[in-house]
Amino acid sequence: HVQLVESGGGSVQAGGSLRLSCQASGYMFSVYCMAWFRQAPEKEREGVAIIYGDGVKIYYVDSVKGRFTIARDNAKQSMYLQMNSLLPEDTAAYYCAADRFACLKEPGSRWDQNEYHYWGQGTQVTVS
Repeated sequence: HVQLVESGGGSVQAGGSLRLSCQASGYMFSVYCMAWFRQAPEKEREGVAIIYGDGVKIYYVDSVKGRFTIARDNAKQSMYLQMNSLLPEDTAAYYCAADRFACLKEPGSRWDQNEYHYWGQGTQVTVS
């Protein structure tokens, strides 16, 4: 069965860095669209970064451009999110998500959490 497991969250001071990892299993990882979402308290879940199966086409939400870097290693069935210059407003639970077809959707739909069928349990990032 499909399983996504995030790790790497923690507490950090503003301006610091964290690297999140998502270990996938149970499906053909290399052909799946992968994404990072986050959800802050009392806010809706929002897409942070999307990466296509080949790892070449990548999208970021405007608020993290230039600070976050998404990457994947298909051989290791893993995805990463390098977060630099962290801000208090980056505080949230971060989730990895996977879907076979989400990356093929129109731009608006790619960021829709309902387009992603598989989710990890989340990892907390707190920036103070």
